[in-house]
Amino acid sequence: MKKTFNRRTLLRGLGGAAVAAPFLSSVAELEAKAQGTTASSPKRLIVFFTHYGCLTDRWFPAKSNGPLTMADYTAMQTLKPMAPYADKLLMVRGIRAMNEWSFDGSLGQKNDPHSQVCCSYFTAYPVTPNATESSASNAGKFDCKPTGRSLDHICAEQVNPNGAAPLFIQIGGINGSASNTQAVISWDQPGQIFPGQGTPMTIFSSLTNLFGTGSVSPDTYSVARGKSVIDVVRKDLTRYQALNMSGDDKRKLSDWVELLHYTSTTAVGGMCSMDTATTKLGLTSDNLKSTDIAKVANVMMDLATLTAICDSNRVIFMKMPPSYIYKNLSLTMDSHSISHRIGNAGMGGMCVNGALDMIYTIDQYYAQQFAYLVGRLDSFSEGSGTVLDNSATVWFQEMSDGNSHNLNNLPILQAGSMGGHFKVGQQINVEKGATDLTPGHSDDDCKNGQSAFNALDSVGTPSTMATMPINKYYCNLMNALGVKAGSDGVAAIGGTNPVTKFGKYDDTKLFSDGGTKASVFANPGEYTELLA
Repeated sequence: MKKTFNRRTLLRGLGGAAVAAPFLSSVAELEAKAQGTTASSPKRLIVFFTHYGCLTDRWFPAKSNGPLTMADYTAMQTLKPMAPYADKLLMVRGIRAMNEWSFDGSLGQKNDPHSQVCCSYFTAYPVTPNATESSASNAGKFDCKPTGRSLDHICAEQVNPNGAAPLFIQIGGINGSASNTQAVISWDQPGQIFPGQGTPMTIFSSLTNLFGTGSVSPDTYSVARGKSVIDVVRKDLTRYQALNMSGDDKRKLSDWVELLHYTSTTAVGGMCSMDTATTKLGLTSDNLKSTDIAKVANVMMDLATLTAICDSNRVIFMKMPPSYIYKNLSLTMDSHSISHRIGNAGMGGMCVNGALDMIYTIDQYYAQQFAYLVGRLDSFSEGSGTVLDNSATVWFQEMSDGNSHNLNNLPILQAGSMGGHFKVGQQINVEKGATDLTPGHSDDDCKNGQSAFNALDSVGTPSTMATMPINKYYCNLMNALGVKAGSDGVAAIGGTNPVTKFGKYDDTKLFSDGGTKASVFANPGEYTELLA
């Protein structure tokens, strides 16, 4: 809504709207359409990203394929908070992300295990410069950047009005995430970091247009607070209706007023309003200004929810902070050091006391945060369902086990069917539907007080298991969202075909030489078993 809006601007358009009334469907027909199937509502991709993996054998259920009920989630350790939403969840199993780090470089490049992974996670492109040694002095080890763009930008340019950039929310603030490639996941151009937003008030102001520069008219403020446009122009409208006009003109005006009342209060003002922001979502001045992670995380998710409700952005990515000391969880060590078990970023050595318990505390917290986001989205009706139903809200983790740094057997949990596009209430193993896929062996670490050296698979998942390319799942998400591809299957503005390819390779081993080979897709397309 523009700040220059006022009753004169509205009334200047009144005559044109009245003239157009005969060419519109009846108000009842329009209302029926607006309240029709969920598929007619906006579709959105909402991503929640966390660093350093998890204790996989506490995160995954015992079985790896088939229905997952509320009872199943209740019985899980980490994902118990998701139980109320079981019938709207899709757990995708058997996935591997691209450009996996390994000691010998056989599964990808040999840059830093976090820079390399984060840079390639949503791009599926190699990084440059290509570090060929593990030495910290080797160029590109810690500052490499991807040679392709990330999923959020490729989607947003096609599905957002005017191709607007995605909303990328950095919970806990941007800080070093604008330059530290160990923590960057959004790239609007190859090698170009997209820092996103880290301040709640900035996001809130962009949604309401009430706290930016310049003055705001009382009419604009009233409408933004959820007051009907009809109420704002009531006096002027009454005078207009009193004019001498034909019966046909009166009918046109009456139809227009009813249509305006419906669209301004039900379709827009009823939910996208200051009342929703402050009363229903609790976005008060104190909360918006807080720097306490215990408040900020929820506030950022409330802002993501408001963004979705207002259809301000259909591609929303947010992530928890890297290397963070969660004092709100009574932790005194940063999350990165905790994930390594030994109290620093090294690999192998004596485990710190209670290392696994600290990891589990963080895992549970992330699950609670995701449940909060899912619950918020599911609490607002839209069409025949909820905002959640019309979205694919996905919790991605940087890696599987945080000490093994493995990208196979990724923990992925999707909430919402994106308008009935995806199956829900299911766990689907895209690697041949096997029900006995290992959950990994995270709890085997530190059993004798020692974290193993140079033994990635000892607590992760063997590199030959759960290896289906994440590229295909991205194709699922893009096609459901409405992204189109060119004749080659690659997403392209103006395309008319389904997306069948994402990134440069769909085999992690092809990344090992730094990406000198031509683009190869051994298994293009999407995972049809995920479709409703």
